[in-house]
Amino acid sequence: QVQLVESGGGLVQTGGSLRLSCAASGRTFIDYTMGWFRQAPGKEREFVAAVSWSGSRTQYVDSVKGRFTISRDNTKNTVYLQMNSLKPEDTAVYYCAADPTHWVLRTHVYEYNYWGQGTQVTVSS
Repeated sequence: QVQLVESGGGLVQTGGSLRLSCAASGRTFIDYTMGWFRQAPGKEREFVAAVSWSGSRTQYVDSVKGRFTISRDNTKNTVYLQMNSLKPEDTAVYYCAADPTHWVLRTHVYEYNYWGQGTQVTVSS
């Protein structure tokens, strides 16, 4: 089992930047593909980005490509989401998640076993 704690959310103006962090504890961090998801009010939780166990492979939803960057530091058991050029439609609660099938990058909520509590990101227009 792995425990995940997100941080770094907040209120930012359109065009601004934020960096989210997710600290993991418990089982070996490199055993997991790590992902970021988000959920806006009244909407389903959606995939944002994923990173392979080594950090060498990443995947993004089309709406954030070129603006968001996912990375991980396995020495610190932490995954990051750098978010630039933020838009009001990026407003959501952001969750990190861990998938033990670490040899593939998966994009569905049900494929991730462990979740953090979420951190709010609000982008004002």
